[in-house]
Amino acid sequence: MADLVGYGCTAGVATIVLDNPPVNALGQALRAALLAALARAAADPEVAVVIIAAAGRSWPVGADIREFGKPPLLPHLPAVCAALAAFPKPVIAALRGSVLGGGLELALAASLRVAATGTVFGLPEVTLGILPGAGGTQRLPRLIGAAAAIEMMVTGAPVAADKALALGLIDKIAAGDVVQTAAALAKAHVDGRLPLPVAAVRPVQGPADASANLVAVAAARALGHPPHDRAAPRIVDCVEAAFLLPPEEGFDFERTAFGDLIATAEAKALRHAFLAERRGAKSLPAGGDPAPKLSEVAVVGGGAIGAGLATGLLSAGLTVMLIEADELAVSQTLSRVVRAQEAAVKRGDLSPKKHLDDWLNLKVGHSVSDAAGADLVIEALPELLSLKAQVLAQIGAALAPGVPIFSITCGLDAARLAIASGRPEAHLCLYLTEPVRQVKLVEIAAGDGLGAPALAMVRALAKTLGWRLLRPGPQPGFLGKRLWTCLGDAADRCLAAGATPYQIDRALRAYGLPMGPYELRDLYGLDHVLPGQPIRRDGVAPAPEGQALADWLRVSGRLGRRSGQGYHHYQDVGHAAQSDDAVLAEADRLRPPQRLPAEDIQRRVLAGLANDGAWALAEGRLRQPSDYDLVAMAQGFPRWRGGAMQAADQAGLLGLRNDLTRWAATGDGFWQPAPLWDDLIRNGRSFADLNQS
Repeated sequence: MADLVGYGCTAGVATIVLDNPPVNALGQALRAALLAALARAAADPEVAVVIIAAAGRSWPVGADIREFGKPPLLPHLPAVCAALAAFPKPVIAALRGSVLGGGLELALAASLRVAATGTVFGLPEVTLGILPGAGGTQRLPRLIGAAAAIEMMVTGAPVAADKALALGLIDKIAAGDVVQTAAALAKAHVDGRLPLPVAAVRPVQGPADASANLVAVAAARALGHPPHDRAAPRIVDCVEAAFLLPPEEGFDFERTAFGDLIATAEAKALRHAFLAERRGAKSLPAGGDPAPKLSEVAVVGGGAIGAGLATGLLSAGLTVMLIEADELAVSQTLSRVVRAQEAAVKRGDLSPKKHLDDWLNLKVGHSVSDAAGADLVIEALPELLSLKAQVLAQIGAALAPGVPIFSITCGLDAARLAIASGRPEAHLCLYLTEPVRQVKLVEIAAGDGLGAPALAMVRALAKTLGWRLLRPGPQPGFLGKRLWTCLGDAADRCLAAGATPYQIDRALRAYGLPMGPYELRDLYGLDHVLPGQPIRRDGVAPAPEGQALADWLRVSGRLGRRSGQGYHHYQDVGHAAQSDDAVLAEADRLRPPQRLPAEDIQRRVLAGLANDGAWALAEGRLRQPSDYDLVAMAQGFPRWRGGAMQAADQAGLLGLRNDLTRWAATGDGFWQPAPLWDDLIRNGRSFADLNQS
């Protein structure tokens, strides 16, 4: 325990150094060691002032994720912060790196806060469905005022050091080393040149007029929040308590609210999503190779994906060589890039000058030999194995040894493409869908011979474009296209049960999806590769009614939003989806209409997705349930439900398994429960128990 906290005392100044690599997470051992160090400084009559600093790259960034979801261990962080706030001697917090969550709450309890240039501050607990529970909702508004405190806590967005100084959140930005700056202030206090107050008597710097703070509280409350956002309204309530209640009662109010929130299904799901992202990051082997050079990327093949990649790479400051077979294809791809950049300028994401600079970094070629100078080649040709294999062979022959080649594909065999490239150690596949600028998670697949340099390059590319990476497995293949197919198959079975496409989409939007599956098909178009090339597990066929309706739409020329008609009608009320009488009539011809409540639609879709995840585990195409949840959330499954597997755990495995069994009794293999359901139920376990620690 003592190793987690360094302690030294010189000339009346005690320096406590927190040292819990890699990010000084405030786990139980560190909390206990810090309390012990504070007690030592309090008992030493030679100590006149205390500096708390942090080793490594950052001040504590918050709680230890290893303690998430477990009973809290003594000493609790609120008690540590309370001890610091009541400390009988001045305490200077020397801050740097990321001062987040519990780390910021700890700093708020100090007498004085000094920050290094570049330090960022934030209370992101709302993203986990909770609120700051160690005094943050009370100390922060009393320090900087209700309006600024509510904005920080309700958005969870970090603020930079200069803004923190302007708000009064910190007292000084260090011109040089932050610990040396803190030491100079401490020495001035010891010498009697700069009397420093203890935290308990330090004057509040925020607005002194309580009524103004309560007006800010009322304004925040009037904004309203969606029903699933339980944390934000409670944060506002706690800020109000900070100005209406005595301090101790305010802290009690906060702890009660924290306890209520942490037990909600939404908070559990958001914690699950947070941990799932960290597990997913470990799906790639740890990289020891240095970051590779990435200044020029060649993109072979345009279309929506190629143009989206080119736009993102240009925006990141890279040079892009765009290679197309003919002038018409070049013109079409360049037009897509221009439209994307103009839209970014209109949104304010891109300045007109940057637009021009980006355009000057775009080069055009007509032969794969033009990619010879690139650090990376990305092949984004149409989803045809023969075409991709032929061009990959040409690329592999044209490049210098070691240059990685990445292929964009929805479901082609990664091993065959790697062999076709002639350099399987440097080739991998990326599952990427449009619009590329909205992509946050990218699955990768590769043959057995993939080398470390290619992995280092894909990490560099992901960092450049803001992607998270996931490598499913151990059996090869992507989850994204399979999950897309499963969602559509589940919707089609709701259609077969009597619901209309409009009712199904409306029910799933109410569940939290940004778009229903039929709206999504319309958005891409029924002739697009995503709805056009489904991937199903063995023994599953499309629902006949859904297949027949899709065929009728294609024959009728109703290919989706761009044609104004698809599963829905888009020519009235702007481009909003409207129920279409002709589609309803055709659906009724295929099966008798029957009322299917929204809750039933939602349950069928959830059961179908969770069952597909269970089968993917059995087939070895999925390492752990939370990886399936990552892909589901990337495709729009609400984060506050945690993904399909987490939502199934919350709904109850026994009831869902019984539903699957009942629906499968009709002979439809789609509903056949995976054996894993019975194994988990028999042993009193959940999907979450199968996730790696």
